[in-house]
Amino acid sequence: MAARSLERFLPDEAATTRLGEDLAMAVKPGDVLLLDGDLGAGKSTLARGLIRALAGDPAHEVPSPTFTLVQSYDTPVPVHHFDLYRLSSSEEFLELGFDEAVASGVALVEWPERAAEAMPAVSLRLAIEHEGDGRRIVISGDGPVFDRIARSLAMRDFLVSADFGDARRARFTGDASARGYETVTPEGQAPLVLMNSPRLVLGPPVRDGKPYAEIAHTAQTVAAFVAIDRALAAGGVTVPGIVAHDLDQGFLLLEHLGTGAFLDPVGKPIAERYAAAAELLAMIHGKQWDDRLEAAPGVVHQVPPFDRDALMIEVDLLVDWYVPAVTGAPASDALRDGYHAAWNAVFDRLADKQHGLVLRDYHSPNIIWRGEKKGFDRLGIVDFQDALIGPVAYDVASLAMDARVTVSPDIERTTVDAYVAARHAAGSFDEPAFREAYAIMAAQRNSKILGIFVRLDRRDGKPQYLKHLPRIRDYLHRALAHPALADLRDFYRDNRLLEEFDA
Repeated sequence: MAARSLERFLPDEAATTRLGEDLAMAVKPGDVLLLDGDLGAGKSTLARGLIRALAGDPAHEVPSPTFTLVQSYDTPVPVHHFDLYRLSSSEEFLELGFDEAVASGVALVEWPERAAEAMPAVSLRLAIEHEGDGRRIVISGDGPVFDRIARSLAMRDFLVSADFGDARRARFTGDASARGYETVTPEGQAPLVLMNSPRLVLGPPVRDGKPYAEIAHTAQTVAAFVAIDRALAAGGVTVPGIVAHDLDQGFLLLEHLGTGAFLDPVGKPIAERYAAAAELLAMIHGKQWDDRLEAAPGVVHQVPPFDRDALMIEVDLLVDWYVPAVTGAPASDALRDGYHAAWNAVFDRLADKQHGLVLRDYHSPNIIWRGEKKGFDRLGIVDFQDALIGPVAYDVASLAMDARVTVSPDIERTTVDAYVAARHAAGSFDEPAFREAYAIMAAQRNSKILGIFVRLDRRDGKPQYLKHLPRIRDYLHRALAHPALADLRDFYRDNRLLEEFDA
């Protein structure tokens, strides 16, 4: 396959430093970047910009590795800077630990032609040459690393189009999806958030010729975020203001709502904050929301239903991933049939329960505490693009049984009670029906999460999620204790669906 390429003109040293920053936003361990160019072409300036961006410090000391041949940096993505100008032999190169460096981080290689035979075929080549008073760089390569670099440069172009082309970019956070986030800090201004949300890759068909994401109604484009953001803002919910957007490419420039932690300094839940978040949910669930929301002129997002197919394919994650991890074998057809029958009987009970806008990921990672504000404005909500119209109790279960935080039974109870009290205060409210729906949706959500966290380990190479499994099993036990779920509880018990396993 022929290498692809793209070019950039760099009029000055600041532009070269910004390009290094753009590269830093995209690189991953295992990437090898070959820096070609004559003396004074700007290779070291580019490398320095990349390293400082990874370090999150524009003044980070980056000495030249000309005499040491390699300099390593313990940044969030480790980087190893090689300068082979004074390399005396191929044996000397072997002693530098190049293979080990590539295995653990990113390798930047100046003068790579001095050890050309040792450079990986998948390396990205950055050729810099003088052009007038500036430089021209040609970036060539293929595969995922080229795709990531090209997208990062497209993000810089997006910032240019929004009049923030000179802003400093820094890695911010990511999540379990393909979305990524950066902070963007214009000179002398408050930081913004740059969301990188490429169109969802749907994956292979899993049922009735449809992929999982289509059945589960996962948002496929960033237009869903924009439409729901604007609707929530109009409804009195504090969400990020949209500064600029490119719906086709999936780029959003957003207001930064702050960094106030919803949890305490050691990561434990604060009962008063969970109660406040529950009261905000009660306000949201007490409103009528249109299921057709405008993202931009002529672009309408249809909020999908949390229908039976979506509910079922989510709980199927438990038998698809968790059961094989526990038993060492795929779930049998008999187990699947019994599981579906048990859950269908439970889902039948949701028909007369309250439906409305379900944010779907309403829990601590997506709630920003703004203690200096008043009322509902104390809570900034940042992740809702997968919202559905369905049983609103799901969001209460998402909060009160927070997947990444151990919420005690006492705090769970005060959280749910705060929601119930707020719903009663707002008008007529069927509390017994809600509490039954809460148990059903808590059991549904936690069954799904057991499967998701195993899948993140087994399929996606993210074993850190396995540490949450004991908590999720405890939550599921709590949910199944509701009398309405007696038959489902018996099925789980009889088929040992909550067994622990050796991660």
